[in-house]
Amino acid sequence: MTYQLGLYEKATPRRLTWKDRMKEARTAGFDFLELSIDESEERLSRLNWSAQNRKEMFALSRDTGVPFGSICLSGHRKYPLGSGDPDLRAQGLEIMEKALALACDLGIRYIQLAGYDVYYEDASADTVVRFGENLRKSVDMAAGCGVVLGFETMETPFMDTVQKAMSYVGSVGSPYLGIYPDLGNLTNASLLYGVPVTDDLQTGAGHIIAAHIKETRPGEYRDVPFGSGHVDFPAVLGACWELGVRRYVTEFWYQGSDAWRDDLRQAAALAHGILGPLSKEA
Repeated sequence: MTYQLGLYEKATPRRLTWKDRMKEARTAGFDFLELSIDESEERLSRLNWSAQNRKEMFALSRDTGVPFGSICLSGHRKYPLGSGDPDLRAQGLEIMEKALALACDLGIRYIQLAGYDVYYEDASADTVVRFGENLRKSVDMAAGCGVVLGFETMETPFMDTVQKAMSYVGSVGSPYLGIYPDLGNLTNASLLYGVPVTDDLQTGAGHIIAAHIKETRPGEYRDVPFGSGHVDFPAVLGACWELGVRRYVTEFWYQGSDAWRDDLRQAAALAHGILGPLSKEA
């Protein structure tokens, strides 16, 4: 297989069992699931799954043929590494340590980090310094676990481009820190800065570990149905492919529609329709 396509967990209804979610993903045309560890207590509690629970989840993912391929770790929005509150910073590092342990137990090799120094508090030169210090601690932990961390390009000025993310990747200088860009967010950043997404992606050459396939509109960063926004998927996916990116995740959210299975199939068809021909040309 020349590339793999993952499904963001939140694209499916919460009511599904993990077994059913994995089967639905496989039926729709996906190869793996991206597990969400967001700031909600429900999803943060996954960091405390028992050893038995982890063994069962690992076995289930292998039995269904749909493993957990990555973790989207956005819990640091609430517990940011750059926070002025030492307790929040300590909790942020604990979340990082537990997420890495969970990744090891579930056979996950990639964790996507939200590119924020802080989110709910005011940013400053001090939050940037603290973020950098704790990022290095996080990368050291990741290196010990053999798990690669990748920055998601976000919707705030701190890290909304690949070029900005590369400043941290370059300064840390570890094979365990790369970039996992959000192609929709990059498209909005392109409008802000006047730099084509394809040019921005080039600044991360050799360091892009995967990519989120997401639709956006100018100023809108989520809940935009595929095909109703402004992301030039053939161009941006083509650029990612030329840069050697072979892991992708369609990022969208379940909105309560009875047609959610159709949404899954359409997202997979969009991605495979572009990536499939690229893989045959390779």
